[in-house]
Amino acid sequence: MTAYLDTAQGRRIAYVKTDGAEGYTGPTILFLSGLKSDMEGTKAVALEAWAKEQGRAFLRFDYSGHGVSSGEFRDGCIGDWHEDTLEVVDKLIDGPVLAVGSSMGGWQSLLLARARPNRVMGLVTIAAAPDFTEDGYWAGFSDDQKAELEREGFLSIPSDYDEDYIITKRLIEDGRENFVLRSPLKLDMPVRFLQGTEDEAVPTAQAVKLLEHAEGEDIRLTLVKGADHRFSDDECLRTIQKMVKVVLSRAAS
Repeated sequence: MTAYLDTAQGRRIAYVKTDGAEGYTGPTILFLSGLKSDMEGTKAVALEAWAKEQGRAFLRFDYSGHGVSSGEFRDGCIGDWHEDTLEVVDKLIDGPVLAVGSSMGGWQSLLLARARPNRVMGLVTIAAAPDFTEDGYWAGFSDDQKAELEREGFLSIPSDYDEDYIITKRLIEDGRENFVLRSPLKLDMPVRFLQGTEDEAVPTAQAVKLLEHAEGEDIRLTLVKGADHRFSDDECLRTIQKMVKVVLSRAAS
């Protein structure tokens, strides 16, 4: 059942929380969705069903401006959604967290691990897109688009997945305040990055860049040949489950 959290920033965040089986003391698996995605996405719902079968605690939620949470997408930015994530972790979850982040949610999971290193016991990312506001959007804008963004405060960008994205000047500028690839990124926990080789939104080279940049003793990148950015067919879903199990076992050892 969907519940709501009123945050310190005045936002209303929708979430679904599943408690672990009686006596469960392990981490809560926290799913972090991608840009303009929500907690009803295929990966979030499938992983929740798997967690229930395993008797594990699980939480999925909608960032502000996404799904059924308050706000408009165009008014949000990376920092706002990071605040939402911290509120969810600090107010709704007791104990350790295993963060599973998809696309922009991968960036959010890295920000979470940096902000709450004592809470995050492991990470699994799926087509992680850290710093994409700069390396994807800004780097790909023409001079005319950059001028329009400066003049109008926003751009409309076609999307392969949904209605056009409204990319605001605030989103770009705030992204620069939340970079994780331009300063040291220590991940002192088990980390598994997943990436499809046919991903047209996040190139494989970006996944390799993240792997090379992150500092930690237990970090692995798995490339899945033929998988695209959605990473949500049956085989990909089983791969996500497998990596969650790997991280759980590594953290427990």
